[in-house]
Amino acid sequence: MTRLLAPALTLAALLATGSAEAGKLVLYTSQPNEDAQATVDAFERRHPGIDVEWVREGTTKVMAKLQAEFAAGAPQPDLLLIADSVTMEGLKRDDRLQPYADADVSGYDTALVDGDRTYFSTKLITTGFMRNLRAEGSPTAWKDFTDPAMAAQLTMPSPLTSGAALVHVATLAQNPELGWPFIEALAKGGASAAGGNGAVMKSVAGGEKAYGVVVDYLPIRDAAQGSPVAFTWPAEGVSAVTEPVAILKTARNPEEAKLFVDFLLSEEGQMLAATQGYLPARDGVAGPAGFPPRADIKLMPFDAAKALAEEDSNKKRFSELFGG
Repeated sequence: MTRLLAPALTLAALLATGSAEAGKLVLYTSQPNEDAQATVDAFERRHPGIDVEWVREGTTKVMAKLQAEFAAGAPQPDLLLIADSVTMEGLKRDDRLQPYADADVSGYDTALVDGDRTYFSTKLITTGFMRNLRAEGSPTAWKDFTDPAMAAQLTMPSPLTSGAALVHVATLAQNPELGWPFIEALAKGGASAAGGNGAVMKSVAGGEKAYGVVVDYLPIRDAAQGSPVAFTWPAEGVSAVTEPVAILKTARNPEEAKLFVDFLLSEEGQMLAATQGYLPARDGVAGPAGFPPRADIKLMPFDAAKALAEEDSNKKRFSELFGG
């Protein structure tokens, strides 16, 4: 009887403490469903002994779900693969992320890797501007939109809705050549701001607006399918969300989670990102059709920790200018 009860009691204790299930990973991600499935499938082919269970929502909903789990003392995911570094900085501040000091980040700019190795960029999704090909003007720089005639034809996503837009506003605000005077000039000139990147894409492609601030892959993909739009990487540079990956401190399968991080950062994982239509974060991996070489894309400097500290004030100031 004792021999039968002891394993049962041990199993009950393990379940109560949330022990690991060998060969399993739980991933929370904000990737589009098709991309998330392709990423998981590719990883499982590389590591056939590991089964990945994934949950997909937008970053805001992912974080709401995760914070509820934290409050209940029962966080489920081993890994997060979400849109932006500002959100990761918040988790790092709250001591929720597990450092992975030995991650191979060769080929990655230091600006794309957290200095404490708690999260790692997996791609570059830049924000520049698009134009409808029927528009008369051909702007090449952000400052072109300080002309009220141009600003009045411009639409952009709101940082109150879009994580990429929040990063973009913070990046502009941190840029000494642009800053809040530039954002204020857009508002004064009549630029509109509402919704997310999809709404901007629809507005410009449909001719409602001539120009739109937008993430790169949307107009590039649509242009390849015949949409009358073109994307521009402005002369002053672009902002970028980097879809970072991180391991939670509460991960039940940290060793398997490290293998997932390794895969995303590897040349194979970066080539997968390119086939999905995104600009790889790793040097030396060619981007998809329609993108210039990485070396030709200028990224504006961005301090994620500073953006986190200023998030509420940036949202408030933007809302005062544009409404919403």
